[in-house]
Amino acid sequence: MVYQHRYLDSSSLDLPVGKVVCIGRNYLDHIRELNNAVPETPILFMKPATALVALEQPIHLPAGRGECHHEVELAVLVGQELRDADAKAARRTVVGYGVALDLTLRDVQNELKQKGHPWEVAKAFDGSCPLSPFLKPEALTDPQATDLTLWVNGELRQQGNTRLMMVGIFELMAHISTHFTLQPGDVVLTGTPAGVGPLRSGDALVLSLAGHEFATRVA
Repeated sequence: MVYQHRYLDSSSLDLPVGKVVCIGRNYLDHIRELNNAVPETPILFMKPATALVALEQPIHLPAGRGECHHEVELAVLVGQELRDADAKAARRTVVGYGVALDLTLRDVQNELKQKGHPWEVAKAFDGSCPLSPFLKPEALTDPQATDLTLWVNGELRQQGNTRLMMVGIFELMAHISTHFTLQPGDVVLTGTPAGVGPLRSGDALVLSLAGHEFATRVA
């Protein structure tokens, strides 16, 4: 099934499917669990449009490439072009908030990091960004104080709140816009809290954003 952006209430969302711009190491507890250094400026990487799949579809883990870890994140949908902007301008371009999984081939990523190579093949493979339908901006009273959770097989794996971000949502978007133009239909992933871990075939997942729950499973 071809991925298309859509609102949770099924109302029209006529935007192309663009790139996904992600931030690494935006929650201190996640930085510590992986024994990474705290970055001085945001660490940015991208996933192509082919990484996007609807969250309710079964997740297909790449075979023979080691562990694939879940990383639950707040996703932001961009509705207008954003370039060299400030945080106030960035906020005005947001047309939706969702919850996503930044799927990561951890063994592959660790090997690439040891060699000083880019991470793309560990982060940007087809289907590496399962994404929920979007809530309209007015549905989140304060997107910078929003709960984010992930359960796997009924066990709470990840729990965080966007207030714990090291770089806030709109400051992050503004920063991105100084490096890459954000275009209508692009998605920004804002980082993951602690608790990342491997997925297995048959796992049942429930993701929650501000009390809205979204279920999926691993094929």
